[in-house]
Formats: sequence, C-alpha cells, structure tokens
Amino acid sequence: QVQLVESGGGLVQPGESRRLSCAASGSIISINAMGWYRQAPGKERELVAAITSRGSTDYGSSVKGRFTISRDYAKNTVYLQMNSLKPEDTAVYYCNGNIRTWNGNYDYWGQGTQVTVSS
Repeated sequence: QVQLVESGGGLVQPGESRRLSCAASGSIISINAMGWYRQAPGKERELVAAITSRGSTDYGSSVKGRFTISRDYAKNTVYLQMNSLKPEDTAVYYCNGNIRTWNGNYDYWGQGTQVTVSS
C-alpha cells in the first residue's frame, strides 16, 4: 500500500507565491517519477510539472517560468514552488507518483489540495 499526501494549498492573492508538498509513504521500493496535475472546474486534468528519478523536469506551457518542481529523494517528497500566481491557476492540485512496489510499477494519486488565487 502506498499513500501520497499533499499539503500547502489555500487562498492566495494574485502575484503571490505558494509551495505545495507531497510525501509518499508505504511499501515503496523506489520512485520512478513524481508530478503535479491540476483540474479546474469544468476542465480536464492537466499536467503542471513532473520530475524523473534522474531529475529531469517537464512543465505545462502555462506555468513555465513561474513554477518549479523539485524532489527530496531521502524523504520521498516532491515540491511545487508556484510564483506569480494568477487567477487562472485556481484548481485542485493532485500529486502523482509512478512507484515501484513489490508487486510492480503503479501510478498513485494523492487526494488533491485546493489552490485558489483571488483578491
């Protein structure tokens, strides 16, 4: 059993910054990749940022230059530093991990954390 627990969401004003955290725990052998996705009301879930076990990163076009993903390998934790937040960044942010367990490689999701950007 693997759990992903997000934290750090909340209400922020436009232009401000926020950092999200996601900690993975449970029967983990190794983590192949971790990432953040978001889903706004009435829209499909979209990739925000992802990072591989080697540290390669990928970003959605709407957040490039504003958001930064990073990992703490020792803590099995991934972070999303969000700067210059805009109202259109408002969404539920979900953590994703492609994780190797004794039963194989699987994708796991966190429960989501709400980020609201509003004045």
